Amino acid sequence: MNKTVGILYPGYSAEDDYPLAEKLLGGPALPLVHTEMRVDAHRVDALLDIGGDDVLAAGWKELPQPLDAVVWACTSGSFVFGWDGAAAQVAALRGTAGVPASSTSFAFVDACAHLDVAKVAVGATYPDDVAARFVDFLASAGIEVLTRSSRGIVTAAEVGTLPPETVLDFAAAADHPDADAVLLPDTALHTIGLLDALEERVGKPVLTANQVSIWQGLRLAGAADPRPGFGALFR
Repeated sequence: MNKTVGILYPGYSAEDDYPLAEKLLGGPALPLVHTEMRVDAHRVDALLDIGGDDVLAAGWKELPQPLDAVVWACTSGSFVFGWDGAAAQVAALRGTAGVPASSTSFAFVDACAHLDVAKVAVGATYPDDVAARFVDFLASAGIEVLTRSSRGIVTAAEVGTLPPETVLDFAAAADHPDADAVLLPDTALHTIGLLDALEERVGKPVLTANQVSIWQGLRLAGAADPRPGFGALFR
């Protein structure tokens, strides 16, 4: 039986990655609800606001039922709380939903473990102070960041307009020769149609925010079958 994974997505930027993934996967359903984003800014105060328990609970109520799992598809709106805060955020969402739950930040950690990735290069679209918090989050899981690149883009809406060639160039430029994988931690970045192209360009696994969010949701729902076209993580 096909599984259904609810996606809680802040604002509007690259949400169309999810219906595209649903089409390419050809089975699991990925219904998506836009959660409230009072301020579109990769800024700590704004990110703490969009990741509030009340915001996620309100989004959950709008998702179709029943669901097999739910994912808070926002990296910065989870890692900004720190490891313990992000864990509490997921626990609250799980308690509200009554089904397995996770966030994109933990999806990155679990994806790295799945691929035996210990050393990474990070290509962040965020301002550098926000990207540094992602590095700290990964360090809490024992993942070493060899290099951190930041594009300094303040709004998710702007990130969503980056064309495919720019995304490919950014991933390649962010790489480090000793990194096991390149991480692109922003669900506002369109990547689902580029996953194999990204890995071909970089020459190693590339983990992207929307990719790991979907993988995590399917894994929690018990539907983590190997699938082509979604990079090394899904193979």
